[in-house]
Amino acid sequence: MQLVPIKTNFGPAWTYGGMSPLVSSMHADHTRTKQHAVPLASAISGQHASAKARRAHSHSAQHISRTKQQTGIERRHLMLLGGAAVAATQLPSSASGLRATAVEAELKPASVPETVELGKSGLQVSPVGVGAWSWGDRSGYWGYNKGYGKEDNLAAFKETLSHGISFIDTAEVYGFGLSEEFLGEFMRTTGIKPVIATKFAPLPWRLNADSVVKGLKGSLSRLGVSQVGLYMQHWPGFLTNAFSNDAYVEGLGRCVQQGLTQAVGVSNYREDRIRKATARLADMGVPLASNQVQYSLLYRAPESNGVAQACKESGTTLVAYSPLSQGLLTGKYSADNRPGGARAGAFKPDRLLEIEPLLSLMRDIGSAHGGKSPSQIAINWTLCKGALPIPGVKTAKQAREAAGSFGWRMTNDQVAALDKVSARIPSSQGAPFEKW
Repeated sequence: MQLVPIKTNFGPAWTYGGMSPLVSSMHADHTRTKQHAVPLASAISGQHASAKARRAHSHSAQHISRTKQQTGIERRHLMLLGGAAVAATQLPSSASGLRATAVEAELKPASVPETVELGKSGLQVSPVGVGAWSWGDRSGYWGYNKGYGKEDNLAAFKETLSHGISFIDTAEVYGFGLSEEFLGEFMRTTGIKPVIATKFAPLPWRLNADSVVKGLKGSLSRLGVSQVGLYMQHWPGFLTNAFSNDAYVEGLGRCVQQGLTQAVGVSNYREDRIRKATARLADMGVPLASNQVQYSLLYRAPESNGVAQACKESGTTLVAYSPLSQGLLTGKYSADNRPGGARAGAFKPDRLLEIEPLLSLMRDIGSAHGGKSPSQIAINWTLCKGALPIPGVKTAKQAREAAGSFGWRMTNDQVAALDKVSARIPSSQGAPFEKW
């Protein structure tokens, strides 16, 4: 796909494949690239989760068709047996087959902190945040003013905060500034101010550190605040500003020094860029708080491309965007019920069919945790991996879904079962700028 020039409030910009603004980090999820990954929890915490005692149980099997080429998948349901959850997942014995054995573990209340620190910045946020990319979206990608509107976004804002989620992620390019304006208006309307994260867009004419400071001041004006919690570089500079990334990192440090933000981070940074940014900011006495990258059960590249390891070693929080893979992991879509617009390409019938074994297991694990939805299982999985997820929310219902994803944790065995099944499914596609 190519970059298509369009006009925005910020001047010339681009759509990525004609789908989303300014080289959007969200794109088609149906690419058949397989990721062989190591557990992210190991990369972030340095500790491998220990497996609990395993005991096989025999139950009636349900036959599920996986793809047109691959059949014969059997999956035994999770069941509550005297307070214990038993998961039995079996995949076909083939050259590429993978078996998840039966596991049993007691369901115990999890100890989940009310807040977590972003890196070593001292900034405390809720364990789960929400993304406001869709708020006031004017790119046509999310269907703003068709399936939802401003009042829905306001309801999502209120519901988010009422359920203990205090971290909201936006960016100057979301809605071409309208997402930030909405967030500012919602804060004034309700009198409640969450921890705000927003992002600097490294547009071609922005070439120096001053442009970062100026960009944040523009965001502060739209938000109607004097300081944000977290300010990030949205993606690495490329082409005309490929040599400006060091200047951008310096600009982030200046934003902290000038009191415009409490902490700074980056987004879509590869391994070497994380290490370099950490060192440059350290020279300025500023920690790199976070690296926001795509991460989900359908896109586990951070586990194997060095990004998770670099975050661990630098003390940087890995913030997971698109933890629901733009809706594929919600379980609400089918061949007869697909989203319209630009997102439709990620929901082709073959793709929906090949992820069904994973969704089926997620539903069973959700049942073992009191009726948690696939969305909540998907988000909780990223938490169990040591990441901080920021699912997008457009409505109050989606905000409630996000709120129900934390305050509890899956067992290590359940996470391992999800790992094994997801590893058998072709990976979603990564953003091109992850490699810039």
